[in-house]
Amino acid sequence: MATTQGRVNPNEDKKDREGKYLTFSLGGEEYGIGILKVKEIIGMMPITPVPQTPTFVKGVINLRGKVIPVIDLRLKFGMESIPYNERTCIIVVEAAGLAAGRVMMGLVVDSVSEVVNIKEEDIEDTPTFGTRLSTEYILGMAKAGDAVKILLDIDRVLTTQEMSILEKAA
Repeated sequence: MATTQGRVNPNEDKKDREGKYLTFSLGGEEYGIGILKVKEIIGMMPITPVPQTPTFVKGVINLRGKVIPVIDLRLKFGMESIPYNERTCIIVVEAAGLAAGRVMMGLVVDSVSEVVNIKEEDIEDTPTFGTRLSTEYILGMAKAGDAVKILLDIDRVLTTQEMSILEKAA
């Protein structure tokens, strides 16, 4: 990433955000995750609860012999829990971990929408909501017609402490 006297060049940053995103619905809003972070999309399956984890950590699944922690993005983002239905699914992503380097995890979402190609000119910086609200996990806001899609930086959705708990659960 290009820097100018120690600062990130905002034009280079926007170019880095351009690309293909898997979009999904959560609480009536549209979100996007960089397609290169997505490993697969699976339907809901039995989730084994793990004691003493945060409420948004639903537990772990066995995906072809590999144990993968699963988080409910609705709960992580402070939305109310809703019953899972036939459109609810798990997006398996690879995120930056702590000790392990990379960690696979499942994200429970209301429904998957589509893969879209988002151009740099359609991405706005995240608005500031004041100092009490953390938005560092948001890459930006993508304009798509009259709608706005919130682009997530999956490597920053979980805090260091939460990622540590997740790695221990797996």
